[in-house]
Amino acid sequence: MIHELAQTLVDLIFDWGYLGIFLLMAVESSFVPFPSEIVLIPAGYLASSGDMSITLIMLSALGGSLLGAFTNYFLALTLGRKFLLRYGHYFFIKEETLLKMEDFFAHHGHISTFTGRLIPGVRQLISIPAGLARMNLFQFGLFTILGAGIWALVLTLLGYFIGENQELIHQYLKQITIITITLLFIIGLIYYKYQKNRK
Repeated sequence: MIHELAQTLVDLIFDWGYLGIFLLMAVESSFVPFPSEIVLIPAGYLASSGDMSITLIMLSALGGSLLGAFTNYFLALTLGRKFLLRYGHYFFIKEETLLKMEDFFAHHGHISTFTGRLIPGVRQLISIPAGLARMNLFQFGLFTILGAGIWALVLTLLGYFIGENQELIHQYLKQITIITITLLFIIGLIYYKYQKNRK
């Protein structure tokens, strides 16, 4: 159901070009469950055929990601924790998920804004505990750009090189997800040791 709705939106908004990518990525980075794969992989394929520019795709994707991330940040900052726990389900924010995000953020600090952007199912909501914790806006924006930029580039290049072969996309997307999670584990381990040595 969600996939069919998302595909309809892609067909509709892709007629808007880079603005469509910007808007869809803003939705993807907010509290609405929307997969970035169905936006950036087709965009990468259009770039391979010369219909779009990878640079402009990336700028549109990053701009949209920042808009969505800051929407969640200021939503959390303005409404507060009690409101989100009580009414969050109306915004697709489950109490259990919010508590996990808060715990993740509390244990890993600001770097979780970067690493969280690379984990499917987490990247949309990692901005909420950052807002609740009143994370520095510059740091929040920087880590969001780094995390969202890596993920957007991976998906765009995936579409650029194998956009026509859906089976290959499915195969490589799984591998990329596994590699990404492994890299996150390594980054987390390095960060943990760094923090431990500082004490």
